[in-house]
Order: sequence, then C-alpha cells, then structure tokens
Amino acid sequence: MAQARVKPRKESVFGERFAVFAECLLTGVWIAVGCLGVVTYPAAFAAGARHLRRRTAHEAGGLREFVADFRTAVRGGWAVGLAGWAAAGAVWVDVLAARAGIPGGRFVGAVGIFALIGLLVTLLRAAAVWTPGDTWRALLAGAARRTVLDPAGSFLVVCGPAVVALSAWFVPPLAVPVLGAVAAAAVAVEERYRHR
Repeated sequence: MAQARVKPRKESVFGERFAVFAECLLTGVWIAVGCLGVVTYPAAFAAGARHLRRRTAHEAGGLREFVADFRTAVRGGWAVGLAGWAAAGAVWVDVLAARAGIPGGRFVGAVGIFALIGLLVTLLRAAAVWTPGDTWRALLAGAARRTVLDPAGSFLVVCGPAVVALSAWFVPPLAVPVLGAVAAAAVAVEERYRHR
C-alpha cells in the first residue's frame, strides 16, 4: 500500500529538529511497550525505526502504523528475540566463570561480552532497515556485514545502548523514551552507510 506523503509545512530548522527529537522520545515509549513481550524487542525496534524513517521522510504515520508494523515484524522477530536472550544467557555463564576464577575464564568472559555487543549492534542495524516482507535472516546477514565493514557506524550504534544504561542508572524513567533515540541512531547510521 502506498504511503500518503504529507506536505511539509514551512518550519524553522530548530522547530523541525525539535519535532524529530520529540517524535524520538514518543517512539521510545512505544518501543518500551512493544518490548514487554520479552522476546518482542527486535520487532519493537523495527517498528520504531520504520516509524522514524516515515517521520523524517514526511510521510503520514502514527501509532496505528507502528502497531501494524510491530505485528508484522513480530512474526519472525520473536525467534530472533529468543536467540538474543539465549546469547545473553551464555555470556552471563561466561562472566560467572570469569568471576569464579576458572582458568581462561577472564578471556572467555571478555570475548563473550564483545560478541554480545556485536550481536546487539547487528540486531539494531537490521531493525533500522526492516520493512514488511523482509526476512530476519537476510536482514541479520546484511547487518552483520555492515557491522564489520563500517566500524565507525557500529561504534555510534554502541553508544545508543550505553546512553540508555546511563540514563537508567541516573534517572530510571529516562531509559524508556531514550529507546527512541537508540532507534534513531541506528536509522541515521544506516542512512549514512547507504549514502557512502
């Protein structure tokens, strides 16, 4: 179905940027609600990223479109979410082994943590380009290549979850709307990569 284009109003640069920032915060709340299903976080980020792409392209879209995208993305995304939790559990076992003083445990724990960060970046980059009809397997394969080939962009994506963690540490309620900024960062990194 073709998306209706909204005729952009003439706004100041500050007004336009503030509107995008406010939309990111609102999208973060939607993403947080979508993540309540525990294994639905890939679909929530995919729907949030698609909403932000629509917003920056001046296309119509709101909560109804977000929910429709979320329902479509969750069909295959729940398995990706389950695999992500399994990987996090494996890394947690590695960290426990490192703390217990098992020989080689520190090395294995460090490798596990870096691998988990790489998987998180890959997932966020895949969610940033998701559209209905895409398979998660193909999205993740392409995102894995971009994660390795674009280390600067991958570092920028890593900063997003770091900001969420710091926000949750300082002011816990801020972690919810900041999730939208993480999705926006992943979208911006993918746009940057596409234009290179």
